[in-house]
Amino acid sequence: MSHEPNALAAASSAYLRSAINQPVRWHEWSPAAFALAVEQNKPILLDIGAVWCHWCHVMDRESYENDQTAAVINEHYIAIKVDRDERPDVDARYQAAISAISGQGGWPLTAFLTPDGRPFFGGTYFPPQDQFGRPGFQHVLLTMASAFQQKRDEVDDSAASVMAAIEHNETFSGRSSRITPELTAKLTSAITDMYDQRYGGFGSQPKFPHSTAIDLLLDSALRPGADEKIAASALGTLSAMSRGGIYDHLAGGFHRYSVDEQWIVPHFEKMLYDNAGLLANYAHAFQSFAEPDAARVARETIVWVDTWLSDRERGGFYASQDADINLDDDGDYFTWTLDEARSVLTAEELKVAAPFYDIGDVGDMHHNPAKNVLHVKHLLGQVAQRAGVPLEQATSLLRSAKQKLYAARLQRPTPYIDRTIYTGWNGMMISAYIAAGRALAIPAVTAFALKSLDRILAEAWNPGVGLSHVVAYADGTSAPKPVPSTLDDYAFLATSCLDAWECSGNLKYYLGAKSLAEYVVANFWDVTGLGFFDTPLTDEPALGALSAQRKPLQDAPAPAANPTVASLLVRLEELSGKQEYRDMAFDTLETFGGIVEHFGLYAASYGLALQRLVQPAAQVVILGDDDAAKMLEAAALTRYSVSKSVIRLSYAQLSALPETLAETIPNLPGIESGKSVAIVCAAKTCHPPVTDPESLLELLNRSLLPASR
Repeated sequence: MSHEPNALAAASSAYLRSAINQPVRWHEWSPAAFALAVEQNKPILLDIGAVWCHWCHVMDRESYENDQTAAVINEHYIAIKVDRDERPDVDARYQAAISAISGQGGWPLTAFLTPDGRPFFGGTYFPPQDQFGRPGFQHVLLTMASAFQQKRDEVDDSAASVMAAIEHNETFSGRSSRITPELTAKLTSAITDMYDQRYGGFGSQPKFPHSTAIDLLLDSALRPGADEKIAASALGTLSAMSRGGIYDHLAGGFHRYSVDEQWIVPHFEKMLYDNAGLLANYAHAFQSFAEPDAARVARETIVWVDTWLSDRERGGFYASQDADINLDDDGDYFTWTLDEARSVLTAEELKVAAPFYDIGDVGDMHHNPAKNVLHVKHLLGQVAQRAGVPLEQATSLLRSAKQKLYAARLQRPTPYIDRTIYTGWNGMMISAYIAAGRALAIPAVTAFALKSLDRILAEAWNPGVGLSHVVAYADGTSAPKPVPSTLDDYAFLATSCLDAWECSGNLKYYLGAKSLAEYVVANFWDVTGLGFFDTPLTDEPALGALSAQRKPLQDAPAPAANPTVASLLVRLEELSGKQEYRDMAFDTLETFGGIVEHFGLYAASYGLALQRLVQPAAQVVILGDDDAAKMLEAAALTRYSVSKSVIRLSYAQLSALPETLAETIPNLPGIESGKSVAIVCAAKTCHPPVTDPESLLELLNRSLLPASR
């Protein structure tokens, strides 16, 4: 049965537009929708989901496309649909609220609100009828509508209590002066204590990558006195993930998480932010430990992002790839039956590929037990020995099998790519591309990162107005009106600006970072309680739960914005000499210092920020354009450390430097010759230039970064 388009016809989000023809009279999140709820004295039904979310689409089909269910909603509720990628500020607050009410969180998020937007009940997925131990959705709809009409006082009291709880819980006040290196050690220990020594990763099923925690371990692993289990936990997890089904062995890139503890069966959606964090992890692991497999995974992930999530013409990175083609499959695009593999490969190729990727008659998927998730079951040497072929031949057969399987997969209908370009997620991937491009010495990767950053700054940043959260929607159009940015957008974009300045020496990126940081300080800083709110301070009334203030502290899963801004401010102080930046970073970390160790695995970004603040830091300036400069840069990049900045400059750029470097670098003896040199600056002092990698490494190891591989 066809229906007239609802109000979502005016929406730009791909997720919202997918519901245009549903019989539910949906509204976007807007003052008009809330005003209608107040005018009609109806509760609000709030659905928060995403275009990549499998169970969101299931609930759409089962309930929101059902005429009988839609009639109940339209009679008793004002229905509002929100894209969690487009409005993370809305999602964060209602996730906290529904978690407090029901102990559940995730997507779809189904919340019941008073007309002014305060939550009084909710959950995640509701089946159409009672099943899975969950009440049927129509029953819930009628029960909540009745409660709103007949027990209004109780509903209002419950909503008020929930709002008070989320504001108290989300501001994370716990001021402490105990921000010392020992606090980072406690966070690191909390992470390694959760390490799964059998299967890698942290905790039990479901398993998420926790890329920020891995970076903290990689940073800590080579510091003086580090326990060997720190490196083992990081490298063991990276190895387990790259062998598991969470990694796409044919195209590269990572799925969102694993439903099992062995990393075999993933939720198949592939997110930009997950792949940004993991790309940085593998690049950093290669820097510190020269692991060839880490370099391979990083390169393959870059190829996947280049191919599927990049606007190669204009710059910028797309948001996600869906898990499924339709609701009747579960990752079928990515999985294989033995017969499907047999139809593509020669007998010799199958003899190697099947045991290597664990392709058999009995697979891994519940909905279709014949479907196999490709994952590395055995070492290739073992496979070759059992197959009775030389290792070199097995390597060649596996390579050709992989190419054929991927070519065959490309003939299948491809899961939807959400081509929306989000500012903050782009900042994350720009930084990851710069890190990987430098670590792997692939100039084209850093060049595309700079091209993407130029686009974001040009199209999303207005210093007088602020950032837009959305640069472009999936259809290529810009937002008809700016979508409010959160602290994450500023934190990640400004960080990518500093990374861009370090790799290019172009002063415009440093100035961009400063401009973004100044906007954050002016509009997000809590002058009373210290730290940064996730949304700008404003005198305008906020809709619904947006009236509850939040200070992001937990990595979930992207790095938390408060520690990220603190790191940014420390880096800016080192370049500008502006002590206020460092003081504000200190105050931010001190604000959460009394409680942060309770968050352990989810406070890794705090640990990284604290390392940057309290540990000796080094700026390594590589001056020159020839091969000697490249060798010096490669030496300087040896070992990942959050405390180290490697800055690449040409002699022509000496006239346009940040304040502290402008006072020192041009005046140092030994650079007037035009030879390529490396200059190490620490504690506001620059050492004499050196010209060979060995001297540079000795200086770094002896004076600033005593641990080295």
